[in-house]
Amino acid sequence: MQYLKNTIAQNFGSDESHQLAPEDQQFALEQTPSLEGKVAVITGGSEGIGYGVSHTFLTKGISKLFILSVSKEVIDGALDAIKQELGEEIAKKVTWLDCDLTDWLAVKETADKIASSTDRLDILVNNAGRGIMTYQLTSYGVDRHMALNHMGHVILTSHLLPLLKKTASSDNTVRIVNQASNAHQATPSDTKFESLDELNRDLGANGQYGRSKLAGILYSRYLNRHLTSAHPNILANATHPGFVDTKMSREDIHEPFPLGGYAMSVGMVPFKKSQFQGAVSAVFAATKTEKSGQYICPPAVPEAGNAMAQDEELGEQLMKLTREIVKEKTYSDSAAKGCPFQDY
Repeated sequence: MQYLKNTIAQNFGSDESHQLAPEDQQFALEQTPSLEGKVAVITGGSEGIGYGVSHTFLTKGISKLFILSVSKEVIDGALDAIKQELGEEIAKKVTWLDCDLTDWLAVKETADKIASSTDRLDILVNNAGRGIMTYQLTSYGVDRHMALNHMGHVILTSHLLPLLKKTASSDNTVRIVNQASNAHQATPSDTKFESLDELNRDLGANGQYGRSKLAGILYSRYLNRHLTSAHPNILANATHPGFVDTKMSREDIHEPFPLGGYAMSVGMVPFKKSQFQGAVSAVFAATKTEKSGQYICPPAVPEAGNAMAQDEELGEQLMKLTREIVKEKTYSDSAAKGCPFQDY
């Protein structure tokens, strides 16, 4: 019975759904602790779940908030909403950085801008992502889902590590959150992360998306094994938001499924979570948890994930391939200039 209650709490939206989770795994945005004096970075923080996280951080007194987005129009709309609801002074805490996470050199440059603009970084929320859409390659010749949802965030995190470590060294708890999904279960069972050729197979929209979300869980657990073990104050966790009413589920779903997508965009509307309900698990992982290496489902329920999500060897292979691809594709702009690409 509790399994059924957890499924409803984790995936579907209603005022009471989160209350179905066990009492010791409850969390609400109103319980977010004060963030005064803290600095955060959120990718995709200007709309959808990311906006829910950004808005919550600002209401809880965050000192500085860097939002990475590719749409000036969307960020302008978000800032206008913040100004109207929270005031001009709070809106001034937001710094918008135009960053396409599939442009890995731009990601590095964006991380450098952040590092030069603040002397601390307490929270990193890797939220931006390509949703359930068709197979496509980036200009680097890499599957777009993996290039954006996983590798772009690995590069960003890697270049922010010195700042994260510096903040943690002063006895501060630093938290890294990687947005994953229960859709990781759609990853083909023969996934090995052994080569770029394997990575560039067309798995279909659900498979492409699911594999990139599996990567988010494996990466979080990889960081826990390698980063948290050496820097106990740095916590890394993956989260599942649930079935949320966002642009991905309203519009993007029609790209792979022009007609069938209406079942999700229209038919499931009564069951979807709002962007704020969808932000709950990420906010918990970013501000409250004292544990690392978990896969956290709404509201604050740790889950194991499927067998592949628990496979440490697969996680090591994922990160080995990630390093190889990123170094090869960006060699002249990074490794050749002495960039070591340290991922923990």
